[in-house]
Amino acid sequence: MSELVTGEAVVLEMRYARPGTRALGFFIDLALEIVLFLLLLVPVVFVAADDASESLINGLAIACAVATFVGYSTVMETLTRGKTVGKYALGLRVVRDDGGPVHFRHALVRALSGVFVDFFVSSGCVGFLAAMLNPRGKRVGDMLAGTVVIRERAPREIERIPEVPAPLQSWAARADLSRIPDQLALSARSYLGRYHDLAPAARDALGAKLAAAMAEYVSPPPPQGVPAWAYLAAILGERRRRAFGGPRPDSAPGPRRDSPAPPPSTTSFQSPEANPSGDQPGDGRTPPGGGFALPR
Repeated sequence: MSELVTGEAVVLEMRYARPGTRALGFFIDLALEIVLFLLLLVPVVFVAADDASESLINGLAIACAVATFVGYSTVMETLTRGKTVGKYALGLRVVRDDGGPVHFRHALVRALSGVFVDFFVSSGCVGFLAAMLNPRGKRVGDMLAGTVVIRERAPREIERIPEVPAPLQSWAARADLSRIPDQLALSARSYLGRYHDLAPAARDALGAKLAAAMAEYVSPPPPQGVPAWAYLAAILGERRRRAFGGPRPDSAPGPRRDSPAPPPSTTSFQSPEANPSGDQPGDGRTPPGGGFALPR
């Protein structure tokens, strides 16, 4: 869906982790992996003491190595949505290129590449050089998996996604968002992040185009009269809540003042059910960004 991004809607900025910080996190994880590997070798020692065949011992040792050096990072990054102990310690997280959480396949590709390409087979030379030369600090495993490591304790990019507007919280909680393409979500996120910088005409046109494209993948349809920016903010805010956790819709706070969505004076609108015309109460104006037509 790259055609939906105009020259004014620049790509979302993220704070990428530096190679030195990533290396320190790697050594923390490596120390834990070595300890885990030695613990797993204890049963192998007992098997060797029973005069087992050399091939059996070698096979068990290889299985322990794979379970440790591949399984550790795969399981940790899958269960924690992109973190290991080393990344926890340094405030890092692995995310997809669009900023979303990683899944099992991303973690597995990164772990396999770490063993056979980036670190162990090449003594770390390939991984370090690739991260140094790549503008986003990617090693080979990140390039293959479509991921990037970001700094969570710097600017909180994940929290920059706007909250779900109050009138749309109940709708967003029951909406099916599973079919939204990652690139389309990134385009919507970039649009909201650059909302203030866009010319009004281009902002309204791009917002309506993004909202119409999003409506093809989201069900049920939003209430009538919802402006495009509010529809997109509701979808992205709910996606973040489902991916990373957060308050349920009935306890979610209202829009924050540092939200990249429209300014506080325009981040609230009357519920379409209570105001079918979609106009702002008392001023007779259409909500900012205008409405959008759903596909037929």
